[in-house]
Amino acid sequence: MTIKKKQEISLDITGIAFGGRGIARVDGYTVFVDKAIPGDRVVARIVKKKKSYAEARTVGVVEPSPDRVDAPCRYSGLCGGCKWQFLNYEKQLVYKRQHVVEAMERIGAITGTTVHETIPSERVFGYRNKMEFSCSDRRWLLPEELGNPDIEKSFALGLHVPGTFDKIIDIDECMLHPAQGNQILDDVKRHMKASGFPAYGIRSHEGFWRFLMLRHSVADDQWLVNLITSDDRPEAVGPLAEMLMAGHGNIAGVVNNVSGKKAAISVGDFEKPLAGSSCLKERLGPFVFEISANSFFQTNTRGAQTLYETVARYAGLTGREYVVDLYCGTGTIAIWLSKHAGKVLGLEIAQSAVADARKNCLRNGITNCSFTAGDVRESISSIPVRPDVLVIDPPRAGMHKDVAARAGMLGAKRIVYVSCNPATLARDLSMLAPDYHIDEIQPVDMFPHTYHIEAVAKLTKKS
Repeated sequence: MTIKKKQEISLDITGIAFGGRGIARVDGYTVFVDKAIPGDRVVARIVKKKKSYAEARTVGVVEPSPDRVDAPCRYSGLCGGCKWQFLNYEKQLVYKRQHVVEAMERIGAITGTTVHETIPSERVFGYRNKMEFSCSDRRWLLPEELGNPDIEKSFALGLHVPGTFDKIIDIDECMLHPAQGNQILDDVKRHMKASGFPAYGIRSHEGFWRFLMLRHSVADDQWLVNLITSDDRPEAVGPLAEMLMAGHGNIAGVVNNVSGKKAAISVGDFEKPLAGSSCLKERLGPFVFEISANSFFQTNTRGAQTLYETVARYAGLTGREYVVDLYCGTGTIAIWLSKHAGKVLGLEIAQSAVADARKNCLRNGITNCSFTAGDVRESISSIPVRPDVLVIDPPRAGMHKDVAARAGMLGAKRIVYVSCNPATLARDLSMLAPDYHIDEIQPVDMFPHTYHIEAVAKLTKKS
């Protein structure tokens, strides 16, 4: 059968790919189908045709998979926040583990390693401690909004249409963060629309209101509100901050990040406090961390604790070990391990993250952690003695091959590798495999209703 672009075709979905798309095959030819899961029979429209595969979008579900459920969110399938709401959560965990196994075999050429069942998230909704909403002067209309003259089209505060940078759906409710966040979102939206100051145009680069970022402390049930604007206008943001503080007793503070950059990023050129505190306090186990508007912290607080408990179990510390933490960020893993280690050294390229790591140690009375700022490719050569345990927690792109080579030469007895990307996990473990046994891998679900998966790998030095 010949597949053509724009063609509509009936397909039986037999697999699922990393990235969340269903897989169908037509006479041996592979079609990746958006919004489809194994067991579905769908009608799909071909949107891209390549020599070895095609991409398609589901037009209708003819026979639903037994694993298909009704998505509770009205924006499911329309916004890019979570693509798997219509997939039974238990099955999500199965497919996430499958992604890790397949990456190990196909990318890393590693077989026989135990990959455990995925540890589920404690909460499958309301789990995010940080949400970022974008403003736009051109609202992207939902199917039911098309042709409605009462819809205001010159303002939106919400989330992106998948795969776009300039299409913003006006969101009333996101189910991934705590319910109170939606009340704050509504208050901010009403104030912005009535303020007389326009939303920022993502294409025109004109306007005032750019982003709303909400951060939540699970430990204290407190909120930090960050208003990102294109310039410094106290007369616009001041009344909004006052209204929020008066209306919500558990908003710890409101800040204003001012950004004149054209790039659509929420980190400002400078930050101004507007009301209350400029940071939140969060707790992981016995440790307290201070979180500012732009500091990094794991998005799922409860999931982070599960992740770090797994890291500690694989590290196997007895209280005497010298631990080196590559890509240590703000020091959360280093601090978590400090109570069972002799000494911990963290390496991190971002100066601001190292400064935060040192502050977090002071705040928690930790004296056996130190941190070095600089490119890990270079600073790894300055490690004074061979570590007993090496922790590697790289960004999504994984380790540079020079870091992998040097990590193998360090000769640590154990390596604990923390990954947010099965593909780079498999690639990097294959570079370490000549010197290390890959004992086991534990997937940890931090992002329900998405295809993303964290995984922790335990490696031991070959004798």
